[in-house]
Amino acid sequence: MITKEQVLTALGNVEEPDLKKDLVTLNMIEDIVIDGNKVSFSVILTTPACPLKAMIENACRNAILHFVSKEAEVSINMTSRVTTQSNNSLPGIKNIIAVASGKGGVGKSTVAANLAIGLAKTGAKVGLIDADVYGPSVPIMFGLEGAKPRATQENGKTRIEPIEKYGIKLLSIGFFTDPDQPVPWRGPMVSTAVKQLFNDAEWGELDYLVVDLPPGTGDIHITITQGFPIAGAVIVTTPQNVALADARKGVGMFMMPAINVPILGVIENMSYFVPAELPDNKYYIFGEGGGQKLAAQIGAPFLGQIPLVKGITESGDAGKPLILDDANPMSKAFIDLAERVAQQVSIVNARAPQPADIQ
Repeated sequence: MITKEQVLTALGNVEEPDLKKDLVTLNMIEDIVIDGNKVSFSVILTTPACPLKAMIENACRNAILHFVSKEAEVSINMTSRVTTQSNNSLPGIKNIIAVASGKGGVGKSTVAANLAIGLAKTGAKVGLIDADVYGPSVPIMFGLEGAKPRATQENGKTRIEPIEKYGIKLLSIGFFTDPDQPVPWRGPMVSTAVKQLFNDAEWGELDYLVVDLPPGTGDIHITITQGFPIAGAVIVTTPQNVALADARKGVGMFMMPAINVPILGVIENMSYFVPAELPDNKYYIFGEGGGQKLAAQIGAPFLGQIPLVKGITESGDAGKPLILDDANPMSKAFIDLAERVAQQVSIVNARAPQPADIQ
């Protein structure tokens, strides 16, 4: 007879590659059911976007067959319970991911939009805040020009309902301003407006809230990083030295003791150009290897390269981010990117004690 103890002992030999501990110690095994030679159990991953899901499932199956019985019929339910930080003070929102760049024009908003949808496509509950008050892009990139979120009154306070599209919840400063009129923001006005996007919105339950920050290191960055529990920051740059120099300043801000936000990794956008008629040719228009060098210098993961592809800009301008086109190879590239970001969030969260309700 196969016993539960035998199953747990066998699975104690399977290590979670990122967290460097076995699945049993990490309390990732649940719902063990044994019926003769039939063995079923659930593996609770730290994110539905886990890029190692297939590898972990295969390792669990092999452990049962090797350590318990070669005749076992193994059924594994791969599910997830997204982790959060122990100091999370925002009810319902498990992880806030800041997408930042030191320099404008490097494709930060494009990355934020595709990252948010990519996380949602893996099964996570996702929101996106466009906090770039100087050039909000979300209304255009999601085909929502002129859209106005609904507002309701609750106990004398105004509550904003995010707009839902492509499987995620959205709020942008651009929803509340005239797109043809400049808004001369002063520091206190900026801080108040951005705080409202977090505090006065009905976000509900979210696994990830992606925040598209403006370029630079100004009032908005300080307001968000000091006022809300940021799980980590993703740095977007191009390979160009000018962009890298500004990106280093952005990294330096997140690493300041008063801010102390983990760097989840570096994404290099516009890495190279591949002409459609010569798909095997790569032209490094803005230089080569800059993103990898920056990641190595700051000791952060290099999350990947995004080539300079006409379809990425066209899809954004058309209000339908490219990741939604499953037939496009770049869609899979953005999904992989989202998985790597979620992976880094789980690693960062694992370094600190988890809340009592998340085992």
